[in-house]
Amino acid sequence: MGRRKIEIEMVKDSNSRQVTFSKRRTGVFKKANELATLCGVQIAIIVFSPGGKPFSFGHPNVEFVAQRFLNRDKKPKVSAGSLVDSQREARLEKLNSQLNDILRKLHYERKRGELLEKAMKLKGSEPKLIGELNLDELRKMKGELEELHEKLRGRVTEMEASSSLLLLSKKPTREKHQS
Repeated sequence: MGRRKIEIEMVKDSNSRQVTFSKRRTGVFKKANELATLCGVQIAIIVFSPGGKPFSFGHPNVEFVAQRFLNRDKKPKVSAGSLVDSQREARLEKLNSQLNDILRKLHYERKRGELLEKAMKLKGSEPKLIGELNLDELRKMKGELEELHEKLRGRVTEMEASSSLLLLSKKPTREKHQS
């Protein structure tokens, strides 16, 4: 569908509002990170979700920027040690963000696995380990595997033939000219 201009007003549906918040929060944090990286600024953003959950982003970190803001009348103490600490904090925050992404993906995959298992149980084909199968089930599985093997072999033959024909059709033909 692509990007399109939307009218900026409160999203009425609470589910849509939560999705919009999550996407826009990520975008704002990404822009803040870019600003910090490109311009070398210190930045902090604190937002509360529609559900009241707090989210924050800070470079080098929220606490450092908040303290600096609260003590802005005083001269900031910048030393090599605090610069290293702020870089370390920024790296730690980036690693935490990556960890959260990985954990979110892991959670998604676990849920997906649970749904697949439920679907297989409903279908009546609960997976078993090969050692748990009886002789009839093993024979049935062997037959199914042999049938699959033959289908695959036929498909491979078809693909090889198609590939050969495709190569032959692309090969330039030479015409003999008689003088």
